Amino acid sequence: MPNFTIDQIRGIMDKKNNIRNMSVIAHVDHGKSTLTDSLVSKAGIIASAKAGETRFTDTRKDEQERCITIKSTAISMYYELSDADMEFIQGESDGKGFLINLIDSPGHVDFSSEVTAALRVTDGALVVVDCVSGVCVQTETVLRQAIGERIKPVLFMNKMDRALLELQLEMEDLYQTLQRIVESTNVIVATYCPEESGPMGNIQVSPEKGTVGFGSGLHGWAFTLKQFSEIYAAKFKQPPSKFMKRLWGDQFFSAKDKKWNKTGGDGYVRGFNQFVLDPIYKVFDAIMNFKKEETAKLLEKLNVKLTGDDKDLEGKPLLKKVMQKWLPAGDALLQMITIHLPSPVTAQKYRVELLYEGPQDDPVALGIKNCDPQAPLCLYVSKMVPTVDKGRFYAFGRVFSGIVETGQKVRIMGPNYVPGKKEDLYNKSIQRTILMMGRYIEAIENVPCGNIVGLVGVDQFLVKTGTITTYEHAHNLKQMKFSVSPVVRVAVEAKNPSDLPKLVEGLKRLAKSDPMVQCTIEESGEHIVAGAGELHLEICLKDLEEDHACIPLKKSEPVVSYRETVTAESSQTCLSKSPNKHNRLFMTAEPFPDGLAEAIDKGDVHSRQEIKARARYLSDTFDWDVTEARKIWCFGPEGTGPNMVIDTTKGVQYLNEIKDSVVAGFQWATKEGPLCEENVRGVRFNIKDVTLHTDAIHRGGGQIIPTARRCFLACMLTGQPNLLEPVYLCEIQCPESAVGGIYGVLTRRRGHVFEENQVAGTPMFQVKAYLPVMESFGFTADLRSNTGGQAFPQCVFDHWQQMTGGDPSDPATKPGTIVANTRKRKGLPEGIPPLDRFLDKL
Repeated sequence: MPNFTIDQIRGIMDKKNNIRNMSVIAHVDHGKSTLTDSLVSKAGIIASAKAGETRFTDTRKDEQERCITIKSTAISMYYELSDADMEFIQGESDGKGFLINLIDSPGHVDFSSEVTAALRVTDGALVVVDCVSGVCVQTETVLRQAIGERIKPVLFMNKMDRALLELQLEMEDLYQTLQRIVESTNVIVATYCPEESGPMGNIQVSPEKGTVGFGSGLHGWAFTLKQFSEIYAAKFKQPPSKFMKRLWGDQFFSAKDKKWNKTGGDGYVRGFNQFVLDPIYKVFDAIMNFKKEETAKLLEKLNVKLTGDDKDLEGKPLLKKVMQKWLPAGDALLQMITIHLPSPVTAQKYRVELLYEGPQDDPVALGIKNCDPQAPLCLYVSKMVPTVDKGRFYAFGRVFSGIVETGQKVRIMGPNYVPGKKEDLYNKSIQRTILMMGRYIEAIENVPCGNIVGLVGVDQFLVKTGTITTYEHAHNLKQMKFSVSPVVRVAVEAKNPSDLPKLVEGLKRLAKSDPMVQCTIEESGEHIVAGAGELHLEICLKDLEEDHACIPLKKSEPVVSYRETVTAESSQTCLSKSPNKHNRLFMTAEPFPDGLAEAIDKGDVHSRQEIKARARYLSDTFDWDVTEARKIWCFGPEGTGPNMVIDTTKGVQYLNEIKDSVVAGFQWATKEGPLCEENVRGVRFNIKDVTLHTDAIHRGGGQIIPTARRCFLACMLTGQPNLLEPVYLCEIQCPESAVGGIYGVLTRRRGHVFEENQVAGTPMFQVKAYLPVMESFGFTADLRSNTGGQAFPQCVFDHWQQMTGGDPSDPATKPGTIVANTRKRKGLPEGIPPLDRFLDKL
């Protein structure tokens, strides 16, 4: 039975200094859901005996079966802190009761969009690292996302029981392993958040401050140095906060001389080993080697009293019980979260400039900054959660300012809403507000700012995300940036043609239910589902078939999306004439310098709104002519993509009057390139010269747009066109004996290893390689069968690279076959269209 009521939770929601919104983030299989159980059991929602096995936050059936988290799950819990802990809390607090809104997120890279959605609505993150495998690729990805959203991390080193029982490390080795993990975490933090004087202050983690926890989620025990320093503080007659500094780093103690020094030497032992690890090692040794008398003595010293049936236990079950009673994980985690993670009041002050797109002094921005319940409502919906009713969703999000209540009239603004316009805007009432409690939901009257909430009845108006407000001139909250992109696609159709309407409806629901998945309809009428990787697609299609459309489906083989580009400057200046023969456009195309397309993707170019700043950046970083860089007309496709049109003409009449039409033609041409109608990437088009009819009516959009498109495509065909394929960065962990098998599998699949190193302190090797996405299907299974199941790969989309192996216009080469297959799949005429279709003679 939970030891709190919904009224208690509602009461504490108003005390915004006592709220903590946090997500649990980590690499796959480092023990997030297992660790979360300790907190859930501390709140009395599940029995402490079951903690670690229940995985309460894995709510779906397939999550329980596969033992991986697929969707992030939110749960709100109420705790009361003791007086001793209250002294450590910096900043204001209001009473001893604390409300923790926790989101357990998936660790698999295919679902990292769920992590992004979780991070947006939280202010702090518990980063879990397995102390045997250390900091892995996905740990870095999620930590980078967290710091990008200005979220404060605390670190937890999980699976200490493995280090003691399986690896049987000596104390000093274990200390060095833990020290290395803290260092590599701080390296990542320092890389992405360099300035210590920044808005968040110094966010590096350090055990002596209490921002690092150690323990085992599965066995339900954990500690921070704060707990141990409280035990010893009385004996050494020092305040706990001072003694904590002695328990980490180069602090050595001699029991004989009762002295500390910083260099060690004869009879001196490291403080951490002496006071923290030694008692833990003694307990493990006594219990696991069945030393009954020693065990009894130790338990008496530690004040651990066993009751009833527990007295007959021995071996691992006894160890688990004793450690749980001596160092309960819930307490350690609770202290870390309440003391070191920021409350909404603190966090929203420095997060508002990254969140709100409008002016920083309007009522909404000020409401967010001060976390003010009296201000206009502003709420961000970060994802949709399917309900028990088929086809309906709860909108899940966070109230940043004001109060949201049942029946309130609000403005629902989708991601494409532009202030002052009417598109993507709905004025509707909220049917109900609810509280998310893992597997259950609870109705609640209203929710003030700083809290996480579920809404009923807005799912018809939003697809994935959106902003909800009551202020008429409010701007949107920024869109979330995902660290993966949907590069793997599958075409789906209903086995029974009469079920088509159900399929269309199901695809709409699928698009809502996952922050990342894209559902589109091709010109050929195919329904395409695009996801981040094999596993992501598999789960999405399973959901589509079983939950959303509920019909049998036919699925095509997974296909990869490519990009088209040019590899050289156009061999001639291309000319296209308008249909009425009165207007002529002359242009050339050339490839981008290295790194520019990536800079545009990252937003380095778009973030410089002023033309001068942008031109200076391009000329300094990529050696561009400043005057040309100032004459960029636009980016494309969709106004933001990595291609551009540059006006290099001198003194042409009426040029600005056709600018909009040329831009429209450019967006069309870069959306569907000449080779196989895939998006274009990394091409710069130069307008060389234009001759136009003097009469405005003869140079309208109907004359210019198709002409511009033909000219752009001709430029590409004369610039040695080629395909770009997506490439995964693949990180593989395995023992030394299996490294040979990895090389074999990668060579067969056109992959190459670029880094291989031993994980210090373990027998494991870490191999990093690049692997083309088209070769990645079935890669995991192939790898495991060749290494006897000892290698664990993790693939993240990394970059686009040029296809090698010949000319795409020759069907015998690899790029040629891909072009031919893609054209066939899209129902286009065979063969790349000839140049004279786009190019006109003078």
